[in-house]
Order: sequence, then structure tokens, then C-alpha cells
Amino acid sequence: MVDLVTVKIMSVVGARPQFVKLGPIAKACRARGDVEHVIVHTGQHYDPLLSDVFFRDLDIPVPDAHLGVGSGTHGRQTGAMLAAMDGVLEDHQPDWVLAYGDTNSTAAAAMAAVKTHVKLAHLEAGLRSFNRRMPEEHNRIITDHLADLLLAPTEVAVQHLAAEGLAKRTRQVGDVMTDVCLATRDAVADQAVQVPAEVNPDAPFVLATIHRADNTDDPVRLRQILESLTAVPVPVVLLAHPRLVAVARSHGLDLSAGSLVASEPLAYPQMVRAVMAASGVVTDSGGLQKEAFLLDTPCTTLRTETEWTETLDNGWNILVPGLNQLTDVAVRARPTGEKGQPYGDGKASERVIQAIFDHS
Repeated sequence: MVDLVTVKIMSVVGARPQFVKLGPIAKACRARGDVEHVIVHTGQHYDPLLSDVFFRDLDIPVPDAHLGVGSGTHGRQTGAMLAAMDGVLEDHQPDWVLAYGDTNSTAAAAMAAVKTHVKLAHLEAGLRSFNRRMPEEHNRIITDHLADLLLAPTEVAVQHLAAEGLAKRTRQVGDVMTDVCLATRDAVADQAVQVPAEVNPDAPFVLATIHRADNTDDPVRLRQILESLTAVPVPVVLLAHPRLVAVARSHGLDLSAGSLVASEPLAYPQMVRAVMAASGVVTDSGGLQKEAFLLDTPCTTLRTETEWTETLDNGWNILVPGLNQLTDVAVRARPTGEKGQPYGDGKASERVIQAIFDHS
């Protein structure tokens, strides 16, 4: 009898979008008998509503290691993760490190893997905003150019990687967030919408998130965003990350003025249900732009660019960097044009694991 060859894959995650992507990957690993899956949580997001609850709601196993890094400047946070990863890699001896997305956890996992000569796969490779002010752009580029295997979600991502000379290491697999988003949509369709008591979930409302440094670190810019949202003609449920709450408080800004209704972040299933019910989404989150697109909810993005350019087709997503339009476009009619399936068919996670096997 031939022994079954097992590949040990170490997933390194630390932020909300990565937990969402980890869900279908963990499920795909469990479905096979030839994968040993190790999960490392860096602790980049340490609030329970941004971390622990995702593991429970997405049926993800308890992490095998938790680095407990917490918040800090980009350099200090990335450095602390990188220092802690050496011991984790020595203890678990993975065949592959799987890095997710574009956070400091992603870059730290990538550098730790290559410096210890462990193969590196990058999930969500090839995304580009072409905005070098974004720390996420630095993390993407670093990780893509270090990786042995580039797992691209879309044809546009494949083209970006080819333009950078990385075509031979690239495999288009689809978007794993599509897998979990569509499965969650079907599971929560009949559930109640969890919004603050003063918001009627059966009447029009907007769901909003703000977290990127370009929008939060400048108090003038943040004040302008909040003032625009206060004038939206329907309630705006602002899912306020703890960092946003702290920044707003330090600048004397009210997150519950006018139409604004501040709320704690929602667990992923409840967030999907809220997006389904909302008349519009206002965000600077790449993941939420795509989730709104997949869930047929018009999105307004508070940025000058988006990595998910496919969401802009037919007006499902629009970019409003200058804010002068925000009050008027936050609630608008749903587009009627075809969207197609630019992010795949909901089976990307299976292709990810198979691609890693094919390159082992």
C-alpha cells in the first residue's frame, strides 16, 4: 500500500477580512485526507468582535498559535510579528505558509517564510490600487514578489502579476470571499436584521464603515466624511471599529449626530444579512465593496481608487473621494446591468488547496 502524502499548510491570519477568507480554506482542508492545517493568529485584531467571534461563526478551528501582537505602528507591529513567527515555524515545520490578503500580518508571514526557506503561497495575489500611500499596497507588492505561488482571484489580478514578471508563479483560482459570502447569504436569508433599535430594518438605511488611514488620521477629512453622512436622508448605521471610536473621541467628533447611528462591528453572518437589507453601503473597505457587489447592494467607496475594479461596472460601486456627492449618492437605485461572475463560482477554496498540492 502506498502511503498517503500529506502536505502541512500553515495559515497566518490576524485581521477581520483574513478570518473570513480562512473559513472556506479551513473547510476545504478538512474535506481532504491529505492536508494538515495549522492556524496562526497574529493578534493584529484583538477585539473579540473583530477576531474570536469570526472563528466561532465561520466554524474555524481554534488557532494552534496566537502571537498576541496587538496594535502599534506599522513598523513595530510588523516587526513584532516577524520576531514571533520564527518560533512558530520551528515548532510546526510546515511545508507551506499561506499568507492572506494585504495586512501587516501578510507581510510578516511572507518575510518569515522566505527567511526560513519555507514555501510561500499568497492568497488574493495581484491586487493593485497603484496608490503607494496605502500600507496595504506595500504589503501586497512585498508578498507577491516573495511568494512561490500566487493565487490570483481575478483575470485583472493575473494581468497585474504578468506585468510585473510573475506570470509563471501565478494561478487564477477565484475569490475565496465569494465562497463564504454566498454560503452565508443563503444561510442567513431568513434571519432578522441586527441593527440598533432606533433603526427600522424594513425601511431604507445605509450601512457604513470607515477605517483606512487616509480617512481617519486627518481630523479635517474625517470630520468632512462624518458631516456628509449626518446629512444622508435615511439612517446611516456606522459599524465603528474600536480605532475609529478612539480617533473620533480624540478629535471631539460625534459618531451619532444627525443621520448617523453608531454601532459595534457585527459578526460576519449578521453583517452579510445587514448588507442584504441595506439600501446602500458606504465604505473604504476592499472586502465590503466586494460583498456589497455580491449581495446586490449599491456601494459608495470613500477612496480615489479600488483594487476591485470589476465592482465599478454598471455603477454597482462608485468612487467618491471628494465627498461633495456623498450625501446624494449614498442611497440610489440599484443598477440593472449584468454583473457576471468576475469573482468566481464559489469553489475557489478547493482550487487553492489543489494548486498548493500541484506545486508541492
